[in-house]
Amino acid sequence: MLPNPKPYFDRVSDPRRETENKLHALSDILSIVLCAVISGCDDWEAIAIFGEAKKDWLRKFLPLTNGIPSHDTFRRVFLLIDPKVFEEAFTLWARDAKMGSEDHIALDGKTLRRSHRGKAGRALHMLHAWSCKHGVLIGQRKVDSKTNEITAIPDVLSLFDLKDVTVTIDAMGCQKDVAEQIVQAEGNYVLALKGNQGDLLDDVKLYLDTEARDRPRGDFKTVEKDHGRIETRKVWATDNIDWMEQKEKWRGLKSLVMVDATREIQGEKTTERRYYISSLAADAKHLGSTIRAHWGIENSLHYVLDMAFNEDQSRARTGDSAENLAIIRRFALNLLKQNKSCKLGVKNKRLRAGYDDKYRAEILNLQGAA
Repeated sequence: MLPNPKPYFDRVSDPRRETENKLHALSDILSIVLCAVISGCDDWEAIAIFGEAKKDWLRKFLPLTNGIPSHDTFRRVFLLIDPKVFEEAFTLWARDAKMGSEDHIALDGKTLRRSHRGKAGRALHMLHAWSCKHGVLIGQRKVDSKTNEITAIPDVLSLFDLKDVTVTIDAMGCQKDVAEQIVQAEGNYVLALKGNQGDLLDDVKLYLDTEARDRPRGDFKTVEKDHGRIETRKVWATDNIDWMEQKEKWRGLKSLVMVDATREIQGEKTTERRYYISSLAADAKHLGSTIRAHWGIENSLHYVLDMAFNEDQSRARTGDSAENLAIIRRFALNLLKQNKSCKLGVKNKRLRAGYDDKYRAEILNLQGAA
C-alpha cells in the first residue's frame, strides 16, 4: 500500500526567500494541491476554489494557520520548486510502498504537448519507469527532448535493484551500454529494435522474416476479443544467434523475438510487425507476455494521464511549474490506481473524490479526516 505523501513533502526544500512573509507552509501548499488534483482540479484557479470549499476538511490534518493560499500563490510556488528534489521525494515515496518486489520494469517517455512556451519552445518530456507487476509509476526523470532519453535511461535504471528484474524499453533504449548496465546489475532486458543500430535491425529482420515464412503459425499465439475488436498476436523466438556478427557486442544476448500484432475492427485488418533482442531464454510464451505487459505503461499511465487528467491540455509552462504539477499528477494517479474499494475508472474516481470526503481520505490513507 502506498503511504500518505505528506511526510515526503517535508523533504522538499522551500524555494521562497527567507526574507519573504511566508503565510503558508510549503507542505500545506503541496498537500492542498494533491488533494485538489485527486478531486478533479486541473488548474490553479480550480485548486484554490477546492481549498476554500474544503477548508474545514483540510483542517483535520493541516494547520492552515493563515487559511487557503490564493491561486497566484499556488502558481508562484510551483514554478519555483526544484523539480529534481521533488522527483526524488516521489521516487522515495513510491519505493517505500509495501507492494513487494518488482519483476518487470518498463521504461518509456511522454511529452506534455502544451507545456512549450511559444512556437520555438520545447515541450516538457518525461521518462517514466513503470511497475508492470503493481501497475504504478515508480520513478521518472525530466529529459530535454525525446532524443535525450538515451542519456536519462542509465540514471533512471540506477534508482532500482535490478536483480532478477526484466527491463523492457522501446527502440530509443536499444543501446549496448544499457544492456551492459542491466546485465551487470543481474537483471534481464527485452529491447525493441528499430533503425538506430546500424545493420542490426536489417540482419534480425531478414532472419526472423525467414523463420516466419517457414513457420507461419508462430511459436505462441493469443487472440483477444473486446467490443467488436479482434486482436491476434503471434510470437516467434529463437536462440540461434551464432550467425550474428554483433553478438559479442551485446552483453547477455540470448534470443531474438518477433511479434505480429493483427487488429481487426469491423472487417478491416491492420498488422504491425516488431522485432526485439533479449537476454532471456527463447521462450516465446514468456517473451510474448513480457512484451505485451510493457504496453501497460502506455495504456495505464500515458493514456490515463491524458484522458483522466487532461495532461496534454495543461497550459502550466512558466518556470518549473509544468514539471512540478506533472509530479503531483503522478502522486495522484498512483494513489487513485491503488485504491480498490470501488470499481471505477480513474476519471470517475476523481469525480467521486471531489464530493466524497470519506473516499478522498481513504485514497490518501488519512486517519480521522473523513
